[in-house]
Amino acid sequence: MEDSQKKQIPLRLSPKLYAQLQAWADDDFRSVNGQIEYLLSECVRQRKKNGKYVSDEIDKPPEIDIS
Repeated sequence: MEDSQKKQIPLRLSPKLYAQLQAWADDDFRSVNGQIEYLLSECVRQRKKNGKYVSDEIDKPPEIDIS
């Protein structure tokens, strides 16, 4: 699909999530839409690379054993 033919979809986000995405997008000099597209592209690329999802539960921090 070419850039001029991007699919538009409605997306509902909580105000808290939107604010977090806005801050992240500002840090990366992107629009919120650009940040969402970037993050989704990275997740798809990572899944293609290793066949795994980033996390089964998005709000749950990863369990890391640092001891």
